[in-house]
Amino acid sequence: MYIAKEKRETNIAEYVIYMYQMEDMVRAYKFDLEAIREKIVRPQVKSTSLEEEAVRWYKEIIDEMKSRNLERKGHLHRIGEIITEMIYLHNTLKDVVEDKKYLDLLKAAEPNIEAFREKSDMSNLHLVEICFQALYMKLLLKLQGKEISAESENAFDTMRILLAYLTKGYHQMKRGDMSMFEKQA
Repeated sequence: MYIAKEKRETNIAEYVIYMYQMEDMVRAYKFDLEAIREKIVRPQVKSTSLEEEAVRWYKEIIDEMKSRNLERKGHLHRIGEIITEMIYLHNTLKDVVEDKKYLDLLKAAEPNIEAFREKSDMSNLHLVEICFQALYMKLLLKLQGKEISAESENAFDTMRILLAYLTKGYHQMKRGDMSMFEKQA
């Protein structure tokens, strides 16, 4: 809960990937709030008031996931909103501002995004969301101790760098700094 708040304020891409992980963790615990309290919250939180606050946060996630039928797959509405904003930013930087640096990063990442799209059967997802899915998959592979080839590592890096640029722009936009929207000469 505290990690999520800090990530949301400082690195929106890390926040999205962290929340993907929280969704999967809730699913792994079969939406059992008491099991989450015992196995996740209590080992990490030392005061009763903080424990109750953390449990309320997990309960909100569980309630939203159940109300939206996300028991097996899918993402919280709050995550979808962020991705939609990042897609808007992507489209603006690409098509309106024609941000040269962003276009170069996109050109480097697109072949890897398309390869991941094909291998993962994600034809219906926007490329920004595919980048998030790819980096989340990389995290899961690392957590499982699986080796990632140098070629795959390079492909992931192009997507990570693209999202890093979008993340910087996202936080600027949220602060009201619209300088990234100025047409380049």
